[in-house]
Amino acid sequence: MIVTKDTIIGTLLDTDPSVAPYFLEIGMHCLGCPSARGESIAEACMVHGTDADALVEKLNKHLGN
Repeated sequence: MIVTKDTIIGTLLDTDPSVAPYFLEIGMHCLGCPSARGESIAEACMVHGTDADALVEKLNKHLGN
């Protein structure tokens, strides 16, 4: 899976739950709530004041892409 800023967080977590700590790092502690699962990475980063490009890079590196 290639992660982009448009990747939906719930889809990513369903594919590989080991990415959860990267979201916890940015202060996103509500990973189980329906609205968080439906957000894109870009939307979550905007809400949490984090650089989406940096998070996408970390996630892709973690996933081996």
